[in-house]
Amino acid sequence: MNEATITLRGNVGADPVVRSVGDVSVANFRMACTPRKLNRATGEWSDGVTQWFSVSAWRQLGENVGRSLRKGDAVVVHGRLTARSYVNKDGLEVNTFEVEANVVGHDLNRGLSSLSRNPRSLAAAAAPAPEPRDEDAPRDPLSGWRAPGADPWDQEPTTSDDVEAPAETETTVAA
Repeated sequence: MNEATITLRGNVGADPVVRSVGDVSVANFRMACTPRKLNRATGEWSDGVTQWFSVSAWRQLGENVGRSLRKGDAVVVHGRLTARSYVNKDGLEVNTFEVEANVVGHDLNRGLSSLSRNPRSLAAAAAPAPEPRDEDAPRDPLSGWRAPGADPWDQEPTTSDDVEAPAETETTVAA
């Protein structure tokens, strides 16, 4: 069967709501997509009409969405698109677009994010962790990173040239 798939970039409209359907989790949230256009004559950007999408994420993806996303977050969503129409309480026909997400992530063009992996199974989560080795020391991927336009004179990172060497001492041997 052919399914319409779509990839959307936009912002989370409200904190996701996670609920259980039977023994399966589902997270639901609204997503706003607003196109921006550059007027080449004036060099100014203008916003187009905002389109709203309802997004549902099932199972582990839904649980991760509930823990990771907040209102206003810039996200990318990929999934199956469906259109639905209904008559609202005022008697007007309303058309909505819904996406059953296969992939949800932060839009890294607009900010930073970090990933915490899920345990593969309960047995793996309960198993003792191996002894760390020196090369396994935690690394901060953002160490030394500066925001674009940040003041370059504000707290320069320490280099080996900035560290004072311990003073050399002479030792004499008494004869």
